[in-house]
Amino acid sequence: MPMKTNSLPPALVSFLTLAFVLAPAVTPPFMGYLPGQLPVDVGRPLIQPAGYAFSIWGVIYLWLIAHALFGLIWRRDDPAWMAPRPPLIFALALGTLWLAIAAHWPLAASATIALMALGALAAFLRADPKADRWIAIAPLAVFAGWLTAATLVSFGIILAGYGVLSNEGAAYTMLALALGLGLALQARQPSMPLFGAALVWALAAVAAVNRTGPESVAIAAAIAAAITAAGTGALWWRARG
Repeated sequence: MPMKTNSLPPALVSFLTLAFVLAPAVTPPFMGYLPGQLPVDVGRPLIQPAGYAFSIWGVIYLWLIAHALFGLIWRRDDPAWMAPRPPLIFALALGTLWLAIAAHWPLAASATIALMALGALAAFLRADPKADRWIAIAPLAVFAGWLTAATLVSFGIILAGYGVLSNEGAAYTMLALALGLGLALQARQPSMPLFGAALVWALAAVAAVNRTGPESVAIAAAIAAAITAAGTGALWWRARG
């Protein structure tokens, strides 16, 4: 018996989620750009978070798997689940390829992660915050929040690496964008604060890695993290009614 058309998107989400999660096992790990890959060697990019911050991928992977399987088995035809699937499929497909791109083509990698973030953001903003809250929209919120931060980090590295801005200038610019853009997007889904929480996690890790200097970047990142946390909390509190 042929598969119904509306069965394809949830099955595709599950397939691409597994491919996305397994991609790091078959692709060489990306440890940052090597000297010579960018025209300007800035040393350590100041906008790049401390290494521990990337452990959030474990949470994202597990939560996306749960989201995909729950949607496939129990919410195959639910309209609230159908709306976010197309942009999520787009983000996952690009994410499966990203590691293979990142190690060789910095500009293409930045463009790819930006498109991934747009897909994840569209999925997050399309999701119904009242429908299966902690399995439907919550993983999309963390995914979108972290990819938003990752995109800004990537752009910051490119701006400094191509001499458009200094290392510090790129860091300050991306921190300001993270703060403004982050709260603007969080305001679109104020009742799901995990988007802002993922941004705060990244900003706090930027502050942590710069504690030994330059101190001004650490302070700016800490302030951005604090304001984002406060703004996210205020939006969530107001959304509660």
